[in-house]
Amino acid sequence: MAIKNRKEYSRHRIKLRIRKLISGTAEQPRLTVFRSNKQIYAQIINDLEGKTLVSASSRVPEVAGTAMAKIEQAKEVGKLIAQRALEAGIEKVVFDRNGYLYHGRIKSLAEAAREGGLKF
Repeated sequence: MAIKNRKEYSRHRIKLRIRKLISGTAEQPRLTVFRSNKQIYAQIINDLEGKTLVSASSRVPEVAGTAMAKIEQAKEVGKLIAQRALEAGIEKVVFDRNGYLYHGRIKSLAEAAREGGLKF
């Protein structure tokens, strides 16, 4: 993987350290988060089969249709991923912050997913 700068390299090393310890199974899949400058994406993944079970992002019409702050967008995505996961029969997940610090948008997405009914 080509690493562009020191900050990206540091995040990549943190990500590898986290992924060494956690993995998603059929009983308890992995909830992973990707954060870009403008959008936020969440996926629930079964790593044993290599399949994405449920996904949500700030680009879906339910969230993108309204103008709001990025932290508010993350809360909406957290609620949406929890709703979709419960519809798919998923209650327990393992949270993968993907090398990002647990604050700001990542924290608000995780807390909204917990409020929505996911357990992690």
